[in-house]
Amino acid sequence: MPAALNEVKRRISSTQKTSQITTAMQMVSTSKLSQIQRHTSGYQVYASKVESVVTHLAASHLLDSGNVDMSSTSKNDDVPVSGLMTQRPVKKTGLLVVTSDRGLVGSYNSNIIKSTNDFINEHGKTPDDYVIMAVGGMGADFFKKRGMNVAYEYRGVSDVPTFVEVREIVKTVTAMYNNEVFDELYVCYSHFVNRLTSRFRSTRMLPITGDTIEDTKPDGDEVVQPKTAPISITPEYELEPSAEEILQVVLPQYAESLVYGAILDGKTSEHASSATAMQTASDNAHDLIDSLSLQYNRARQSAITTEITEITGGQAALE
Repeated sequence: MPAALNEVKRRISSTQKTSQITTAMQMVSTSKLSQIQRHTSGYQVYASKVESVVTHLAASHLLDSGNVDMSSTSKNDDVPVSGLMTQRPVKKTGLLVVTSDRGLVGSYNSNIIKSTNDFINEHGKTPDDYVIMAVGGMGADFFKKRGMNVAYEYRGVSDVPTFVEVREIVKTVTAMYNNEVFDELYVCYSHFVNRLTSRFRSTRMLPITGDTIEDTKPDGDEVVQPKTAPISITPEYELEPSAEEILQVVLPQYAESLVYGAILDGKTSEHASSATAMQTASDNAHDLIDSLSLQYNRARQSAITTEITEITGGQAALE
């Protein structure tokens, strides 16, 4: 068999093996996507309840600093209430950037990193004006290689993240906020829309005030107002126990739900991007195999035709 045919046959075999790998990876990513979507649907019920409570507190002005004893501390020592509500002049902005720990996820990481850089540039931030907390190795490596201020990194997030993982992140981030490492915090991540579409989001998380509650709601959560505006009624509450004790419980849970929701959303987008990328790779491999097979068959047919012609010519010469 000619050397050219051997080379084509080798490429076909190699591409078939690659196709088997990408198909298996697609199946794994699809399975992880289904698993995290089932987990997220259950979590969203809890998150919506916490958000509803905090929204009502904001509407009754309980989140206004003048109505709360800012010297109180949470029963959960990891997340002090004063740290979550303290407002001060913004000298430095914190960016909690959620990426993946690995590649082979299509444009997932590059889109988040590019959009985060655009966010920094649009807000006129210099390297002295921001600090980065990276959740995921790809983002951490990118920012560190470019000399950007990475104050914290967390690697090894589970395929379906647990609440315990996020509490550790929230504990570290709020401690940095209390220590005035930064004066406000944005969570930057990829929002899952569907299997083919994701959208970058930058959500302001700290400080938690009545004015910033609406900023944390997803884009699709806006309520359409009726043509006739309803009478505005400010809710009033009789609290038992005190407002401080209620906020000690609710606000840490709210902060944790924001970060946990962002990481879950980002992981869902990551699995969807990985499944799509592997499907595209498998489709491209199949197309290449078809093209190489056609090339191989044509070359083989040409070689056979040449051999028949030579045999026929030799036989004619002998006669």
